[in-house]
Amino acid sequence: MRLKIIENFDSSFTLLPEARKTLFTLLNGEVFLKQVAQEAKCQEVEFLEKIFQPVPYSSATPKGMPQDFEQYNTADEYLIINVPPNFMFSAKIFQPSRLCAVYRKKQLRE
Repeated sequence: MRLKIIENFDSSFTLLPEARKTLFTLLNGEVFLKQVAQEAKCQEVEFLEKIFQPVPYSSATPKGMPQDFEQYNTADEYLIINVPPNFMFSAKIFQPSRLCAVYRKKQLRE
């Protein structure tokens, strides 16, 4: 089996306003925020309303994300999660098939 190296991948996408609103409401849900904070071992998280489509690994995108988002991956104060599939379904988002969301950690536990 040969691996196909992808050098250019268009990660741009547009969400319908209604789908975006539904998705952001779900990602900002109180119970979900508590669950994310618990998994991140911090007191609280804040959804930054930044989402992106994961991209294939390449020399230009070694982290599997658009370069604009790599700053969030390397900083300890941020957290990147996969948007749960049931959230995508509830928001009626089928393309792209996967999204990631950026959160900021607040008041780290000691």
